Amino acid sequence: MSVTKTGTVTIEVDGRPLDAEEGATVLQTLRRHGIDLPTLCHYEGLTPASACRACVVEIEGARTLVPACSRPVQNGMKIRTNSERVRRARKMVFELLASAVDTSTYPELQAYMREYGADPARFGDDVARVSEPVREDNLLYVRDYDKCILCYRCVEVCGENAQFTFALSVAGRGFQARVDTGAGTPLPDSRCVFCGNCVAVCPSGALMPSIEYHMREAGTWDEGRQQVTTTTCPYCGVGCPLELHVQDNRIVKVTSPRDHPVTYGNLCVKGRFGFAYVEGAATAPVAPAATGRD
Repeated sequence: MSVTKTGTVTIEVDGRPLDAEEGATVLQTLRRHGIDLPTLCHYEGLTPASACRACVVEIEGARTLVPACSRPVQNGMKIRTNSERVRRARKMVFELLASAVDTSTYPELQAYMREYGADPARFGDDVARVSEPVREDNLLYVRDYDKCILCYRCVEVCGENAQFTFALSVAGRGFQARVDTGAGTPLPDSRCVFCGNCVAVCPSGALMPSIEYHMREAGTWDEGRQQVTTTTCPYCGVGCPLELHVQDNRIVKVTSPRDHPVTYGNLCVKGRFGFAYVEGAATAPVAPAATGRD
């Protein structure tokens, strides 16, 4: 989210006066001063969706708790970041999410649950859970919506925040809400260009590269044994930086630095998935021909 700098205001955070740039959000201001808040849906550079409510704070005079990721600061604003009311609300968010979806590949959420003492088991054994089949309709990445927390990151990055493909949207309401390609269309038949930028921003593992997914299923995925080497994509003259994640002398994943001024973490299908030639392996992922796109 961009900040329009028009001046400086003064706010009070947990009884401590702080300066803030007018136009900045509460979350941006707090992090600039070294104060962090739990976030699930927030991702630097994407439009705040205010969907998860993990970053809520208490503002004097406000009737309800407000999301720090999207609330702009105002002069004289008095904020409480760790009150009992705030902690109780965050704990409930974590419990509801963990009771409904699989959080096994979301270590950050698991850490928040321990920090806030969240216990999703208190809802009982008959609690409603997301139950979706794993969608593996292409060779590049897997969609496992049993792990989806509806953070909207994939929708935002696929849309006007980065890719402008608009292949993903949120369909349905309430517990039936889900990320969808439109009438359940398989990815190769949708607008998807397989850039994998949605995979890069997914926090929960609902979207995962096929290699990583199958290695996890086989019990061989081990980030502790992986080395990350920075290089430059060889496909065109843009010069996108690549981070090659290598395990057992094999490239298992490709990412790009989020803070790099060329990519800001985004890549095309070739940069993110087109590394089969390195090993000369015919079984390595290739772009589905059905898309007809680069």
